[in-house]
Amino acid sequence: MGQIIAVAVITILAVISPGADFAMTVRNSYLYGRTAGLLAAVGISLGVLVHVTYTMLGVGLLVTRTPALFTAMKLVGAAYLVFIGYRTFVTKAKVDIDLSDGGGLSKAGALRTGFLTNALNPKTMLFVLSTYTQVVSADTPVAQQLGYGLFMSFAHLVWFALAATLFSNPSLRARLLRRQAVLNKVIGTVLVGLGMALALTPSVQ
Repeated sequence: MGQIIAVAVITILAVISPGADFAMTVRNSYLYGRTAGLLAAVGISLGVLVHVTYTMLGVGLLVTRTPALFTAMKLVGAAYLVFIGYRTFVTKAKVDIDLSDGGGLSKAGALRTGFLTNALNPKTMLFVLSTYTQVVSADTPVAQQLGYGLFMSFAHLVWFALAATLFSNPSLRARLLRRQAVLNKVIGTVLVGLGMALALTPSVQ
């Protein structure tokens, strides 16, 4: 029971802490609507499963103990955030406010932004890896370990789906879209900043 509580607390704290996943969900939700925001949330939850899968297979531990691999993964993730952030920053505000759901971004594109943001984020990798190595013991059944991973994924899905629902609310979205020139620059700057901070973070020793 103690192990379950520990995993739950660590996961919830990790999920609600602001970061690239939250910024990307807000970006999709207010610019493109609820469907785009919810699909980003689904993509994020699928990204978590990627980290869980390779951690359970032992690859995650190998990556953290191989500086070159970790650095390569970190730089790819950082470059993706900087790229999306730059594109958001330079996006011109629409002359006409479009409140259609999903306009301007395909469903595959919305899912992809959420998935890549999480799957390429070494901070999520370290969160999953540290949870499995510090909390989960060697004699924990594989089925239980898999259950922990599914809980991590589900917690991300619920939290970011709630964020998507909030920021795609028609009245709030209309107000945000009227200020989209400023918001695009704020969100773009946040994403670029997160990418730069990620790139400059020292590699795991």
